[in-house]
Amino acid sequence: MESSQSKMPAFSVESVQPLTEVELEELCKSLPPDKKLKEGRQYLYKRKSKKRGTFWQHYIEFVEGGTLKAECKYCDTTLACDGNKNGSKNVKYHAERCIGNPENKDKGKGQQTELFFEKENDSGKLNYGSGTVNLKDVREALVRMIIIDELPFKHVEKPGFKAFVQVGIPRFIIPSRTTIARDCLKLYYSEREKLKEVFKSCQRVSVTTDTWTSIQRINYMCLTAHFIDNDWKLNKKIINFCPISSHKGEAIGKAVEACLEYWGIEDKLFTVTVDNASSNDVACAYLRRMVQRTGCFSQGKYIHVRCIAHIVNLIVWDGIREHGVCIDRVRNAVKYIKNSPARIDRFKELVQKANIDSKCSLSFDVPTRWNSTYTMLDTAVKFQRVFSGLSLPHGEKENEKPPEYDDWKKVERLITFLKGFYLLTRRISGSLYVTSNTGLTEIASMYDMLNKWEKSLDLDFQAMAVAMKKKFDKYWGDVEKMNMLVYVAAILDPHSKFLVVELTLCDMYGIEKGKKLGSYVKDYTYKLFDEYRMMYSSYMPESGNNGDPMSLDEINDGDYKKNLFDRAKRLKETTGYVNSELDRYINDQLGPLEEEMDALTWWGNNGYRYPTLQRMARDILAIPLSTVASESAFSTGGRHLDPFRSSLSPLMVQALICANDWLKARGLPCVDVEETLKDLEEMEKEIEVDDEDHEVVFVDSVGVL
Repeated sequence: MESSQSKMPAFSVESVQPLTEVELEELCKSLPPDKKLKEGRQYLYKRKSKKRGTFWQHYIEFVEGGTLKAECKYCDTTLACDGNKNGSKNVKYHAERCIGNPENKDKGKGQQTELFFEKENDSGKLNYGSGTVNLKDVREALVRMIIIDELPFKHVEKPGFKAFVQVGIPRFIIPSRTTIARDCLKLYYSEREKLKEVFKSCQRVSVTTDTWTSIQRINYMCLTAHFIDNDWKLNKKIINFCPISSHKGEAIGKAVEACLEYWGIEDKLFTVTVDNASSNDVACAYLRRMVQRTGCFSQGKYIHVRCIAHIVNLIVWDGIREHGVCIDRVRNAVKYIKNSPARIDRFKELVQKANIDSKCSLSFDVPTRWNSTYTMLDTAVKFQRVFSGLSLPHGEKENEKPPEYDDWKKVERLITFLKGFYLLTRRISGSLYVTSNTGLTEIASMYDMLNKWEKSLDLDFQAMAVAMKKKFDKYWGDVEKMNMLVYVAAILDPHSKFLVVELTLCDMYGIEKGKKLGSYVKDYTYKLFDEYRMMYSSYMPESGNNGDPMSLDEINDGDYKKNLFDRAKRLKETTGYVNSELDRYINDQLGPLEEEMDALTWWGNNGYRYPTLQRMARDILAIPLSTVASESAFSTGGRHLDPFRSSLSPLMVQALICANDWLKARGLPCVDVEETLKDLEEMEKEIEVDDEDHEVVFVDSVGVL
């Protein structure tokens, strides 16, 4: 005789049927506001049998790949629920423990739990306190920690982390590495939608882009958007970190266009800042044609902004190429010491014996980046007495020998020569503050430094200055070779305005030519201002005489004087008279308090006085002068795609890098371990732990019992 249980229908694919349109509509109404039906699922299903547990009401059932599945209404968890294969225990278990399930709020399981902790008061005694912990917030914080701290997904499965959570929050269920990866993607999608809403309210967007080849041998392109929001805050957002077919200009241009279209800002593109690679010229030409179709200023003529940091890099390398031998000798000496822990310890001993009071530590350089070479030389020269006490290897070539006395003297003078260019590069490479308004004065200061070094009594550095001046003239020797928006940005800085621009041009090109160029810049500024006025000012009729016939009362009213002033007011807002707004801005003087304000703060407080001009300022001041914002993302990409994590998909790489950038922009603290390493070593030297049985003294990071 068959049991009653065997007669019950099995909940399998064969025992379900599609929902009707009415039932589908009712299902959508029962979902939480943030829950949407997934695209691509053409059919939803209901069971023929009515013998079901109450926990099924918390799921959406569907068939995928011939398998019956159930998706939780409150989270993205999907469970297999075919009665012949899986049963219903997993479905019931998740419904009882789901953090988002409203029925679990009062159970003390999924939503909240009590946490007891010890708190030390002023008297030094330990008191017990309690607080409420939301487990959903804990899980979200865990996801943010994985993204911000660039941790591997398997971090949540490590025994140390599990033990820590068991002590701190014992009721928190640690998700698996697969679940945490899914949560990271979910957070990325959520933050992406928020950023899309932000872009809807922004005015114009300037971008920086660069390409990179990962350890996977995949070409990636990073695209970073820069814009000033309604609160006059500069925003920097990495909006794309995706694979690209090649490093050719047309491929880059098409990839940028596709990204801008996805974000809905293809008609808001203002400028593109790139390095001096020839492929970027082709890419910018492609994007110029795009903005001419979607709408732009000056027909996109000045959309291409060359990275000033890369130009400075080319200029400086032309100058220091003659000093390659002494630089190579110092570099080889630093590498020899840094490549062995025993040599590092010996180096530290000699530093102490020499009584050299310096917190600097030796650092490697990137031979293609002169600023890192400057840092290496500036650090190494402080320890030149120590290098002479070490047995450095003697190579056969000239540049492989140990640095001699004359080499150190050349390095000292070279550091003095390069210091001004190093500080200039750091100032223009910032991405958290506006740089376009200072670009012209920074270029002029470089020109002034080169002129002074040309008059130096040191023939070596005089020759360096001459070589660098030739490269300078190649890029900035003529005002027409520079992007005109750099000049306009200086004018829109309330601390400089047109007077500083004219003086700068006179210093660089002479009084006669400087004033002529100044007039050219001023004319373009007025022309650009007029384009903004035509684009953003609303149409207002000049006269009301072309309307319907007036009544006798209106004729007798005859307030000609009032109508005259109304017409004049409209003319000031719609015709050439509007130029007085720019004239007024140029001629207005700053007050004592305004002198202390930066450009963005000043425009945020005074922009209402110049309605059209402030629109220009929002677009032009946001232009970045270097591609550092995009290049720095490659350092993050290199940390994510290390030899142990080279299997990450391009989508996951983009999610992690973009979400990392967006979350850090909210002011979350970040710690650079390399920068604090010296402080940690000093702290370890000072720590002494006394105990009843033994004493531990930390000396040079070595524990001695």
